[in-house]
Amino acid sequence: MGDIRALDLNLLRALDMLLEEGSVTRTAERLGVTQPAVSNMLTRLRDHFGDPLLVRTQRGMTPTTRALDLVSPLKRILCEISTLCQPDAFDPVSASFVVSVAATDYALQVVLLPFIARLRQEAPGITVAVYPLHDCRLQEQLEKGQLDMALITPETCPPDMLSLTLFHEDYICAARKNHSDANGQMTLDQYCAADHIIVSYEGGQFCGATDRQLKALGRRRRVALSVPNFLALPELLLKTDLITMAPRRLLLGRRDLALFPPPSPLTVPGFEKILAWHCRTDGDPRYRWVREQLRLMSDN
Repeated sequence: MGDIRALDLNLLRALDMLLEEGSVTRTAERLGVTQPAVSNMLTRLRDHFGDPLLVRTQRGMTPTTRALDLVSPLKRILCEISTLCQPDAFDPVSASFVVSVAATDYALQVVLLPFIARLRQEAPGITVAVYPLHDCRLQEQLEKGQLDMALITPETCPPDMLSLTLFHEDYICAARKNHSDANGQMTLDQYCAADHIIVSYEGGQFCGATDRQLKALGRRRRVALSVPNFLALPELLLKTDLITMAPRRLLLGRRDLALFPPPSPLTVPGFEKILAWHCRTDGDPRYRWVREQLRLMSDN
């Protein structure tokens, strides 16, 4: 193991990028230096840590176990250095940067749309990029800086991520206002006899949490339509006799729909919505301000 004084910030940044990219060429492009310069940095890093760090395989350069152990502490160190270099004061009016957020269509409508509306008034220079949510890639995207934060549930939060609970969501039934059975309440018999819409993010599923709860009661319903997101739900309800069970915040304020609680004794568990982020942005006053605005918006 080498002397810590032999390492400088440029070497640490190069190591971080090498472990992300697995390529000397791409690391050189990101750093804006030549390939020989990055190769020289890698040689110095190997000497310092007494380990190859990256070894050539048929799929390119693969990190050693020692290198994998360095990923988290290295990210943390670089994050702390970045925070150290940031000014303490933050002025949202003059701020100009990009915030990248992963969200489902539900989170986009319920959380991000009101947030963006406020942002246009209070911090018009902040640009928001909304990305689709891919649970299997989320940890990598947050670690590599491809995403700054994600709106998810606690069950899907990757390990080692920081998080903030925004709110608890529950479910409500909805149908068009002149639906023959939707007069403010449905009996369980009416509910099971009706035709339903279900949202299936994977597509093609006709069974969900509601059906599992009905099965426990010895009952079942008919799902006539399965859609891959929540966007079309209100229009489908208005133009058909279908009913749905959907998150309450998604439908509150819809005066053109009849909203009513699930029929007793049917109960469908709700869920928590959280904001997750990587430690690299934790101390940055810009992202700290964004997170606080999202928290305040969700309290309303």
